[in-house]
Amino acid sequence: MNVLDRIRLVRKTLGLNQMEFARQIGLTQTALSMIELEKVALTDKNIKLICATFAIDEAWLRTGKGEMFGAQSPYEKELIETFSKLTADTQGFILEMAKGLLKRQKK
Repeated sequence: MNVLDRIRLVRKTLGLNQMEFARQIGLTQTALSMIELEKVALTDKNIKLICATFAIDEAWLRTGKGEMFGAQSPYEKELIETFSKLTADTQGFILEMAKGLLKRQKK
């Protein structure tokens, strides 16, 4: 099974047709179809978008090793998006708070 087969598997596992899958990663259905038919090259950007959008493990998508779905928390994507919009000072403050919470959690 190659990377394109794995992309089809992801799409089918999620119950999405080409149009729905393509729309969520910012492509047209035609562009996705051309990629799946190997008429247009699959880019690293497309791979990263698929992984980020659908919580797919990038190593699995590229190589087939490991599990299809990464071990992300359902909150991880939202947290990363929100964190990236904060100022550097606020990010530092939140990072220190998170480290403190992690220490407490381990006790």
